[in-house]
Amino acid sequence: MIKGVDSAPTKASLSSKKASCKKTAKLEKYPLKVSALNSHQKEVLSVGPHITVLLDEAVHALAIKPHGVYVDGTFGRGGHSKKILSQLGVDGRLIAFDRDLAAVESGQSIKDTRFQLIHSHFSKMQERLAEMGVLQVDGVLLDLGISSPQIDEAGRGFSFRYDAPLDMRMDQSRGQTAAEFIAQTTEQQLAEVIKNYGEERFAKPIARAIITERNDGRAITTTGQLAQIVANTVTRFEPGQNPATRTFQALRIFINQELEELSLTLPQCLNLLAPGGRLAVISFHSLEDRIVKQFIRNQEHRDDLPANFPVRAADLPQPKLKSVGKAIKPGLSEVKSNPRARSAVLRVAERTSIL
Repeated sequence: MIKGVDSAPTKASLSSKKASCKKTAKLEKYPLKVSALNSHQKEVLSVGPHITVLLDEAVHALAIKPHGVYVDGTFGRGGHSKKILSQLGVDGRLIAFDRDLAAVESGQSIKDTRFQLIHSHFSKMQERLAEMGVLQVDGVLLDLGISSPQIDEAGRGFSFRYDAPLDMRMDQSRGQTAAEFIAQTTEQQLAEVIKNYGEERFAKPIARAIITERNDGRAITTTGQLAQIVANTVTRFEPGQNPATRTFQALRIFINQELEELSLTLPQCLNLLAPGGRLAVISFHSLEDRIVKQFIRNQEHRDDLPANFPVRAADLPQPKLKSVGKAIKPGLSEVKSNPRARSAVLRVAERTSIL
């Protein structure tokens, strides 16, 4: 995520020469035209390697029981799922979910009778499991955010590194694209999306610039167009970071309703977990982590009675979850080998026997 740099000079304080240099520096960073790449470069960018974040830590946190039933709510490219399967016995079971058709297709390579992969948002988890006769599980893993293949495949429209259709849907079989949203939204709504989901302090001028461009008859349909508009608008940003990072994050989260999905799913995980079952959630930005942290805290400290309400200690609401250890972050070696892991946070909770 990009953080504003208060010490960065504004455009007004730059001489015309410096301003010109600054603008040129921005332009050189992006976008990289897909048409300008050779076949090998296209292949590398579209298929880039996916390194599972906090692999050992997340699976260890589930405390796998050989005969248990587990859910991987975000299959991705199967790193966590394969690790879980390696620790399950012959009677164990793993059910995975993913809304991305490319991820589901990649999962077809796992030939294991203990494994089942479902194309669905994880907010449908409890409903889909009930249809399968699964009413209780021993652990749920959620690896939130976006996967490397989604970022690296130009046509998905998640990245500003090259010019591509402005899609951003995790499930490309349904829903509104980012380009379609920008084509019909208002300036106020767009500013709220960028501010609330991207925590971007320049949300209003960015939204104004985008809507002005659109209303002038220049439809915004590619990642390159959007990145350029943001670059021309944002005057302060962290050195080495693209000024469009927060705007792209905001649109992605909004288009895929990521925070709403998470809020709907966590209570379902609680309902599904058997006593002693574990919930492990990996988040990648403060908005996600805040929701997870607050949910666990609320279930761990269930004192929702009015202040000074006369009640015996034994009659107080009992916790349904208890935290397991402190939040876990990737070590230096993992961040060095996989820079995308640097913002990951793993939180773990265990289901109590309280119904």
